[in-house]
Amino acid sequence: MDISTGVYLTHLLRTYGVDTVFGIPGVHTIELYRGLAGSGIRHVTPRHEQGAGFMADGYARASGRPGVCFIISGPGMTNIVTAMGQAYADSVPMLVISTVNAHGRMGSGEGWLHELPDQQALVAGVAAFSRTVHRPEELATVLAQAFALFDGARPRPVHI
Repeated sequence: MDISTGVYLTHLLRTYGVDTVFGIPGVHTIELYRGLAGSGIRHVTPRHEQGAGFMADGYARASGRPGVCFIISGPGMTNIVTAMGQAYADSVPMLVISTVNAHGRMGSGEGWLHELPDQQALVAGVAAFSRTVHRPEELATVLAQAFALFDGARPRPVHI
């Protein structure tokens, strides 16, 4: 792949009609934000990740399209869970894209910055599904699954 995963992600999001992303740039999401430059996707910065989640929820309700968030691992994920729970209960399509620590550090318990033992377990009760993408080649399939769910009878938040 000649382009970064962040650029590839924003390209895929554009093909699904995403025009707005909510989130707070952080050390773990820099590459996602690099992909936004020149993509035509508008970025809205809240003061808190919970606000990003509720903004995405409101956007989805008003527009009829999934609300999309870029969230850092650890505290970013714990902060957005409340908004995901609301969207889950109300069948609102929300795509939460978070980061993880580098391979070899994930789940190590060594205290890496924003380390969470298991992000998928954290969101299990408030997401239709949660997938960890280990290689850029996996991204298109996971996004296709998410957007298929959003077009289904009962959309719910998805975490990647």
